Amino acid sequence: MSRKQIPVVVLAGFLGSGKTTLLNHLLRRRAGNRIAVVVNDFGAIEIDAMTVAGQVGSTVSLGNGCLCCAVDASELDGYLERLTRPAARIDLIVIEASGLAEPQELVRMILAGDNPHTVYGGLVEVVDAAEFDATRRRHPEIDRHLAIADLVVLNKTDRVAEADHARILDVLGTLGPGTPVVSASYGRIDPQLLFDPAVRPAEEEKARQLSFEDLRFEDPHGGGDHTGDDGIHDAGHEGHLHTAYESVSFTATAPMRPRRLMAFLDSRPPGLYRIKGYVDFGTGDPDHRYAVHAVGRFLRFHPEPWARGTERVTQLVLIGSGIDGDALLKELAACQETGAEAAGAPVEQRDMWGVLRYVPDPSGAENPSGAGSEDPAPESGR
Repeated sequence: MSRKQIPVVVLAGFLGSGKTTLLNHLLRRRAGNRIAVVVNDFGAIEIDAMTVAGQVGSTVSLGNGCLCCAVDASELDGYLERLTRPAARIDLIVIEASGLAEPQELVRMILAGDNPHTVYGGLVEVVDAAEFDATRRRHPEIDRHLAIADLVVLNKTDRVAEADHARILDVLGTLGPGTPVVSASYGRIDPQLLFDPAVRPAEEEKARQLSFEDLRFEDPHGGGDHTGDDGIHDAGHEGHLHTAYESVSFTATAPMRPRRLMAFLDSRPPGLYRIKGYVDFGTGDPDHRYAVHAVGRFLRFHPEPWARGTERVTQLVLIGSGIDGDALLKELAACQETGAEAAGAPVEQRDMWGVLRYVPDPSGAENPSGAGSEDPAPESGR
């Protein structure tokens, strides 16, 4: 008896658009379906992999680097082969692409692969409604990503006015005529959208979207390109988003002082576009670690209980363009608690106010921890 083919869905979107939030929503509401996840993080500390850890049993983390830069499809095939073994009983595989990945390259690799047990399930592009205009100005290549998407999730719509929401929908309709667009907040979409064949491209539609023209990179410098063995033109990495960005990873075993860290976050340079990770505030809140997400000007903290046996460390990944990594690491190191401070009085609760004001309201469903304020900042991970 022949084995079923498992759909492989590429989940893409620019930094901070809410891909991991959407993925976790799917994992929590999978209605008995078994979802395998491939996490492609940009940074030496696999924050996104840590975020989905524990939600699903079959997770492959690719670590530092961009999956779209794999030499050939055989590397991805190795991961997919592990996830398509009958014993895993997987119904869907989701590749959560780095926010700086080139989605058409990921799609090309899936189609060029020789795994008989998988089938391309579509490209889902997540869009940050609050940052939509700024992202397009900064990275016009995003338009190309949207043009080949099979489903667009317009996320964080609760953070834009109705008129802007309608305008963005019109723009998306122009960029991808006929592509379904789902508006959402906190990445909350119906999981059946990824299981329902109706939203997957028909065979003839795949051919249109994945033609040589759609997958071709235009090299502005006129060099460094080649045609691969599969006949698809590849302009190398020069046109990829991640070539303009760099990441800095920070780990600290000493707790972070709340006021110092907030001063650092409030004064972060414009080129520092994305911050994600977990923070240990020591005696400021000994029962919780704080997930931090910063996208552009938006900042969010989310407290969660320390898991038993978990090492209490701070782990952050900073992603930006033209940033001084050494200077940022030095500033973060200065936010740590010194030995003398650790031996003195515990951090007062009022010192945590700068952090807590960026925690969602405790009355919201997204904040089960109970921490919050009357004036929370908009969330960046929605």
